[in-house]
Amino acid sequence: MAPAKRKQPKKPKLDVIEGGNGAVEAAIAEIPNHPKTYSRDLPVSGAWFPGDPVGHRKFINVTDGRPFALEAGGTLPEVIQAYETWGKLNPDSSNAILICHALTGDSHVSGDSSASHPTKGWWDEIVGPGKVVDTEKYFVVCINVLGGCQGSTGPSSLNPVSNRPYGRDFPNITIRDIVRAQAKVADYLGIERWHAVIGGSMGGMQVLEWAAMFPDRVPRIAPVATSLAASAQQIAWSAVGRAAIALDPRWRDGNYYEADPGDGPHTGLAIARSIAQIHYRSDESFQSRFGRDLVDKDSLFGLWDRFEVESYLDYHGEKLIQRFDANSYLVLNRAMDTHDLARGRGSMIDAATRIKAKVATASISTDILYPPHQQLEIQKVIESTGGICSYHEIDDPNGHDGFLLATTHIGAIFSHLLET
Repeated sequence: MAPAKRKQPKKPKLDVIEGGNGAVEAAIAEIPNHPKTYSRDLPVSGAWFPGDPVGHRKFINVTDGRPFALEAGGTLPEVIQAYETWGKLNPDSSNAILICHALTGDSHVSGDSSASHPTKGWWDEIVGPGKVVDTEKYFVVCINVLGGCQGSTGPSSLNPVSNRPYGRDFPNITIRDIVRAQAKVADYLGIERWHAVIGGSMGGMQVLEWAAMFPDRVPRIAPVATSLAASAQQIAWSAVGRAAIALDPRWRDGNYYEADPGDGPHTGLAIARSIAQIHYRSDESFQSRFGRDLVDKDSLFGLWDRFEVESYLDYHGEKLIQRFDANSYLVLNRAMDTHDLARGRGSMIDAATRIKAKVATASISTDILYPPHQQLEIQKVIESTGGICSYHEIDDPNGHDGFLLATTHIGAIFSHLLET
């Protein structure tokens, strides 16, 4: 059952905003747009809201009247998990596969785009009938993560205590919190043991935590283009992206949901996406696709004249605005920074001893965000504990995004793991 439809909020007075010290600052109407003007009617949030088309989503309240405790302290009074399934669970529940999505992904891993699902399934070439993850053979589950914005409880959700969106009051969460919420979905579905858990990037972090937190429930894992712990450089990139959102005056300290269309923190979110898009792709990819081509061949010397690569970044920034939420970006991005398999478990070797699963990890050769040495480290640590871990480096020019695009190679790795 979908969450109850949200009442239409009253439009607030947006003539002034308050700074952190309570002082009245600039009038909203006087805040200039970014020189690279975005569409004027962009939504304040691209989140899914109750009352929107449900599509393939299913919903479960995993708290059942009891608060959900968080690793960093505090609780959430209610946690809804939105998820999608494909295929049929067999009688002994042994054919279930969990697929974990990345930062700006969601539960729609397979299927066409529609009014309910703004994008085509992000691994549609891998998941589906007759494909590598064959939904005629396996029961496939993908869950929108806790803190997300496509149906699961996150900053854009109504706080049942205040009956207003959480906004800035949504608590800090970790990858482990995300996995514990997913485990409750598995319990509800009657899945005691997954056939496999797979995912890339932030999804790979969830995969590793599943194997460490619930070793008896996970016999096979495939953490792709990810790491055992967030590196200093990854944290640095993340910090700059989050700052871009927080410094957008229309972010309003996270409480922007009642603003008019076009008056949300779209500039900050778009710039955060552009920053990410630069390290999601490789120099080789940018150079071969764009080089030094201009949008307007006769316009070069104006301060805001654009090269084609700039147009590409602007396009993807605006595209994300239409399907994602700025606060969710902040919350999940920070959860990635705190990812550390060894936290509270002694050394990384100690943490890895918890993993009983057979592991297949893979790198993208041109990935500058999660470079191959990080996945080699996964193999090294797993094997040092006596575990089984295969390693594959995929020669692909697309950088970190290769884990989404190099589907033939990724699919071959999954196929071997699933059939073993």
